[in-house]
Amino acid sequence: MSHSANLGESLRQMFALLEAERQALAAIDLERIITCADGKMNLCDAIEGRGAELDEESRGVLDAVLRLNDVNRKLRNLIASNVQTRLTALSGGSPLYDARRGAKSREITARA
Repeated sequence: MSHSANLGESLRQMFALLEAERQALAAIDLERIITCADGKMNLCDAIEGRGAELDEESRGVLDAVLRLNDVNRKLRNLIASNVQTRLTALSGGSPLYDARRGAKSREITARA
């Protein structure tokens, strides 16, 4: 088996792993999310530095991998934002990253 075939297989495995990660994110399955993250790191190590070996088919798979990884990143960020909003509501506190928070602090200081 040539290096190119190995690279193509690694890219196909990455695509399958990203699909599994998307499903784990949708189910909020923390154990599967962590398993997928570990698998992605291992596959990144196997793929890294091998761009010169990319053939046309592998470039197509790589493009699909990049798009799916971006979708998963957006889903992770959406989930994190939702969790932050819920935790803030439960605690009765103001959001840690609220841009308006600085304006409220200045307003209180001006009144004092």
